[in-house]
Amino acid sequence: MDQFDTDLELSDEEMHLYSRQILLDGWDLEAQEKLKLANVLIVGCGGIGCSSAELLARAGVGQITLIDPDQVEMSNLQRQVAFTPQNLGDFKAEALAKRLIEINPYIRLKSVVEKFDADKGRQLVAAQDLVLDGCDNFSTRYLVSQFCKEENVALISASAIGFQGQLFMQDGHSACYECLFPKQAVENAEDDLSLRCANSGVLATTPNVMASLQAHHALLYLGLGKTPLLEKLLLWDGLTLRQRILAFEKEETCPRCLQSQL
Repeated sequence: MDQFDTDLELSDEEMHLYSRQILLDGWDLEAQEKLKLANVLIVGCGGIGCSSAELLARAGVGQITLIDPDQVEMSNLQRQVAFTPQNLGDFKAEALAKRLIEINPYIRLKSVVEKFDADKGRQLVAAQDLVLDGCDNFSTRYLVSQFCKEENVALISASAIGFQGQLFMQDGHSACYECLFPKQAVENAEDDLSLRCANSGVLATTPNVMASLQAHHALLYLGLGKTPLLEKLLLWDGLTLRQRILAFEKEETCPRCLQSQL
């Protein structure tokens, strides 16, 4: 992966662009500079990834890497806010990167039109300060969590289906995705779950709500070092507008956590 150049000092134009953020009580110039120096990887440029990436770009996260192998389809336009009919057939990562640099020319974008797998994933994760996962399948989520754990990189993972969403955070020392959702409990049913998710649909707003929460948490972490959802699972219900936060701990038999202790 190409290394991004870094420049701590914000230009006058950047100061103006981020002025409403810098004025925040509890934020400040130092927090904004931390955003500029941050490297963030976004796994999946679908409904969640599109919105999370745009919010981080507008907020001033300096280096964003996007990975997704898919092309834009008509059914994506209902919820994936970065794309228009003119993008049909375009690779999502490339189209999203182009949109983000048009929105904020002071940041750096890298698009990877590949599947997140064992060959590419570890190298990408190792270069990051934070990974945002918005993919739509268990196998990739487990792999992202594994590499983040092994490379000691923080991860904020979001998912959305129907009217409901989930969000959680892990770091190199915390419980991980496999502690929360033991692999053996879902691996035999993964294909059935994927089909059910594809057939059950999703309201246009659901992934965007979860993306906003994910991006918000990312800004708190990158700018202020806050981790309100570390080892906690946020559950959001779009029908009742209720939100619950459940704590979870390391699973004693989790192979990922045991491996990281060696």
